[in-house]
Amino acid sequence: MKQYVIDQLREGDFLKLEEYFNGNSEAGDLPGIYWVLVPESLYGELQLEHTDCQPYYFAVNLDHQSVSFELLIRTRTRLRCGCIQYASKNQRDHILEYADGLLEKLKLKT
Repeated sequence: MKQYVIDQLREGDFLKLEEYFNGNSEAGDLPGIYWVLVPESLYGELQLEHTDCQPYYFAVNLDHQSVSFELLIRTRTRLRCGCIQYASKNQRDHILEYADGLLEKLKLKT
């Protein structure tokens, strides 16, 4: 799995991230998994065509030591579909900017 990982989190940083994700994303079925919406303006051609699969998300996995931002764009309505694919350049840039912006916004030390 391709992902952007920030490790060696401090306990206070973990708690800030957990609070942020609990208030600003959808919680997954497993602890520490969150779903972040991908803006529709970043959907690829196939993703735009697959209206039944929309909306699209990227997953965030938060634990006490690290936070990882998956670079797989997926739907929550299906496990397999051609529209589930690794992030395009624009989508990847969005995920990296989201992650880095979050560190700055929450004043986390890395």
